[in-house]
Amino acid sequence: MVIALFPNSDGSPPKARPVVVVQSDAYNARLTNLIVAAVTSNLSHAADPASLLIEVNTPDGAASGLRQDSVVSCINLATIADTLIARWIGRLTPALLGKLDACPKAALGLP
Repeated sequence: MVIALFPNSDGSPPKARPVVVVQSDAYNARLTNLIVAAVTSNLSHAADPASLLIEVNTPDGAASGLRQDSVVSCINLATIADTLIARWIGRLTPALLGKLDACPKAALGLP
């Protein structure tokens, strides 16, 4: 879980926001670009299969470094340069990573 400049789909300047790196560690090690999913405090899509709800009052949520309940939205993916990462704020636990695995598949219509 990192804070990074995330591009806006309307072409307006990027905004610093929490994101989750959804790219594999193998690619992270050799590429200078990262595939990331936006994190939002708008919980209206929390039940969507392409989203992951993170509740900060749980041990898994506390490890994320987020300050309020949030949703990782895999329907809002971007490729960014690793230089756009400002800082690391936390991590996703194995339990949350396991749930996150299904989100990009749902967003992209993959089996």
